[in-house]
Amino acid sequence: MKNVKITWTKIDEAPALASYSLLPIVKAYTKGTGIEIDISDISLTGRIIANFSEKLTEDQKIPDCLTQLGELAKTPEANIIKLPNISASIPQLQTAIKELQEKGYSIPDYPEDPKNEEEKALQARFAVVLGSAVNPVLREGNSDRRAAVSVKANARTNPHKMMKPWPTAGSKTQVAHMQDNDFFSSEKSTTMSQSDELKIEFKAENGSTHTLKEKFAVEACEVIDCSVMNVASLRTFYAEQIKKAEKENVLLSLHLKATMMKVSDPIIFGHCVSVYYKDVLEKYTDEMKAIGVNLNNGFADVLDRLNQLPEDKKAAIEADIKAVYKKQASLAMVDSRNGITNLHVPNNIIIDASMPNIIRDGGKMWNNDDELQDTIAMIPDRCYATMYQAILEDAQKNGQFDPATMGSVSNVGLMAKKAEEYGSHDKTFEAPDKGTIQIVNTASTVLLEQPVEKGDIFRACQTKDLPIIDWVGLAVRRAKATNTPVVFWLDKARAHDYELIKKVEPALAELNTQDLDIHIMKPVDAMNFSLKRIREGKDTISATGNVLRDYLTDLFPILELGTSARMLSIVPLLNGGGLFETGAGGSAPKHVQQFLKEQHIRWDSLGEYCALVPSLELFAQQTKNTKASVFANTLDLAIGKYLEYGRNPSRKVHEIDNRGSTFYLALYWAQTLAKQDTDKSLKERFAPIAKTLEENEDKINEELLAAQGCPADIGGYFQPNPELTEKAMRPSNTFNDIIDSL
Repeated sequence: MKNVKITWTKIDEAPALASYSLLPIVKAYTKGTGIEIDISDISLTGRIIANFSEKLTEDQKIPDCLTQLGELAKTPEANIIKLPNISASIPQLQTAIKELQEKGYSIPDYPEDPKNEEEKALQARFAVVLGSAVNPVLREGNSDRRAAVSVKANARTNPHKMMKPWPTAGSKTQVAHMQDNDFFSSEKSTTMSQSDELKIEFKAENGSTHTLKEKFAVEACEVIDCSVMNVASLRTFYAEQIKKAEKENVLLSLHLKATMMKVSDPIIFGHCVSVYYKDVLEKYTDEMKAIGVNLNNGFADVLDRLNQLPEDKKAAIEADIKAVYKKQASLAMVDSRNGITNLHVPNNIIIDASMPNIIRDGGKMWNNDDELQDTIAMIPDRCYATMYQAILEDAQKNGQFDPATMGSVSNVGLMAKKAEEYGSHDKTFEAPDKGTIQIVNTASTVLLEQPVEKGDIFRACQTKDLPIIDWVGLAVRRAKATNTPVVFWLDKARAHDYELIKKVEPALAELNTQDLDIHIMKPVDAMNFSLKRIREGKDTISATGNVLRDYLTDLFPILELGTSARMLSIVPLLNGGGLFETGAGGSAPKHVQQFLKEQHIRWDSLGEYCALVPSLELFAQQTKNTKASVFANTLDLAIGKYLEYGRNPSRKVHEIDNRGSTFYLALYWAQTLAKQDTDKSLKERFAPIAKTLEENEDKINEELLAAQGCPADIGGYFQPNPELTEKAMRPSNTFNDIIDSL
């Protein structure tokens, strides 16, 4: 193939900082070998700038890299290394906009409550930046996500120390979910007999009709769904759990994904804030309206806006807020020292990271006294809540999991072509009144419909046939390659899953599955099956839909490895290219905060190191470049040494951090390149480099450690200054001179 490049994504927060250390090494090592590495800016600020280029000066403009990458992902030439990017919530978007404005970018403010058509259009423009803006565009294939063999072996030999024992006296921790009127109970699904263009309409009780979505295309054999969450039942559920948590003397916590599910989950979050703080919010209804409070942004939006009020009124409201905390169940804390609760900001508690942490911490969360305490973990919708309750019950019965002995649960995830809920954002609406929301085809036939009350949350999803068939095939290939059982996490009692089972079973029948152990189980049974095997030290492959893919590929790695950032995530793209994802960025904000405070960055770039190996292997296949194969093989060996010698970043200042880890990767990679005999020119090139790095190891470490312990100035959070950031992330002149000499 011609014009093949490895595309490295420029993203946000800790992984973006880490790229300033790693990329110069990768580029220097591969220089002159025919391996070209391109940079594509899909960061939050990059997405904002690209979408408002008409308001910017020529030197401020950048290309729409996300759209370009989306097109590349549909070609055989695609070879993309995608680091974790921010799935921005509205508060994050607003902060990023403010930072850009302060730097001279003429970006308009985000209109939270649009008052006219112009503001509605502006809000729609920003919608393509919010939430899961990146992943649905790039994920033109299904996911193969697992721990590399060397990573898992090292985790067993050197188990992480974060696991806390479950109490022998018993645990009150539980998952609470709605019993009816949630997305699970209301879901309806059908498979299209032919391609069509559909629209979504609201039909009021008086017979009037309002179009919510003008048209969206569907293909023959595509699965479409719609479901509704009844907000009256949701609010009743919240009120019941508040009382229950108070009665049982446990914390109250809410676990959603308001970043990825950027339309539905902020609304669900806002209702929880409204119910918990009901007394103060109702008492000061006029004041809240006057200062423009949006509860979907969390209770922090209230606190931030109180400064607009007179001091006496502000003080009165703050006193009543304290009274709320004394009156009812205590909230789980994100940061007890600064009073940041579970309900402060929707993007503070992300379910795929928060629920594993509860299990890791012995079934507890942090309370206001900075101590661990049992909690009621509210996950309102039953589609996925029940499997979290299953793992809690297993730990309560059998005790904490042991990273030194536990098996693995890898994942084959159905995610191509915006599959399932993650493609629902443009088809999610709050019901304007009591009536019916319908999905109608071009022949005016109602395919699916949902009765709604005012304010109910309606969402529709699509899952195309080709990704489903590809998903089944990928699961079978992984089962054959590893001789490991596969479990399809599908519940025939759920409408969408029932439609998928009707496709999965015949797809399996057409494949050679002889001697393979393949199951279809509802999530609770699949979880229990997997947990039994985990405790026996056995591995299992989970084949799941898009949301469960996200949840499970954080849940099990956090328990096994201490972090999901160490996972290998390969996406064989439908048209022949490859997308290589590098782990989870859920902890990235905390890493940046520590770096800015004391110039210690504990982000572990192992995910990036691991992703680069299959990317180089694919490049070798695409271009017949044998040097790329040598780089891949030697990098794999270098990663093994990195793990063997424990060169991962420490959490503590004045100890090895990401920059030191990357130095050691460079050292071990140079050593393995110098020792290999496949490519003589690379051997001769890297022999002196390896020797020089070895001789200067102590000096380089001294220079790297000397940079720690004081605040860092990188000129911004969402858009740091490149020169300042490079200086901060490459503080060893000795190391820089050696790398730059290449």
